[in-house]
Amino acid sequence: MNLFKLISKDIDAVFERDPAARNIFEILLAYPGFHAIMWHRISHLLWKIKLKLIARVISNILRTLTGIEIHPAAKIKSGFFIDHGMGVVIGETTEIGNNVTIYQGVTLGGISSNKGKRHPTIDDNVIVGAGSKILGPLRIGINTKIGANSVVIDDIPENSTVVGIPGKVVNKEFTSNAPDLYHNKLPDPTGEDMMIMNKKIDDLINKIDKLQS
Repeated sequence: MNLFKLISKDIDAVFERDPAARNIFEILLAYPGFHAIMWHRISHLLWKIKLKLIARVISNILRTLTGIEIHPAAKIKSGFFIDHGMGVVIGETTEIGNNVTIYQGVTLGGISSNKGKRHPTIDDNVIVGAGSKILGPLRIGINTKIGANSVVIDDIPENSTVVGIPGKVVNKEFTSNAPDLYHNKLPDPTGEDMMIMNKKIDDLINKIDKLQS
């Protein structure tokens, strides 16, 4: 897919996933997430033709202007949407599939100083909630939703919902290709465990009361 088609798909993604987007001029002039991915596509092209210093300079300028840092070597397919975007970091060997959405404060980071693959691979139709950290050369399967502020350090199978620190799969039924942006409405496994424990404690208290009576 050529550069202009990729940018066109990114514009379509904004309209599809942000109800506040009113027209194309607003997106072109006032959407830092779109600015970041548009200029990344240009810097990535320069990186591939060995103009690496220019690519890094563009990346650094965009980091200053938008608060979004994307290494020019990162591979990002079409329909990528960064909502708000401040504090987003996408590392050098990151690979991102089609129709991926990420929110502010997300880090797709590395855990090694060695050369080679050190950053995540994000498959198609993934949503990464605000403040989440995905660390290392792991893979996030298609149609997966990462809950806000999760820290993911292991591979995640497709069609999963992930929450917590470290991130755990709590659901495997997220199968729709349509963006499901409710990354705040997620299961609370800790809260559910506490409810189960409280119920067991109540049962034990009732049994003790019966034995004492």
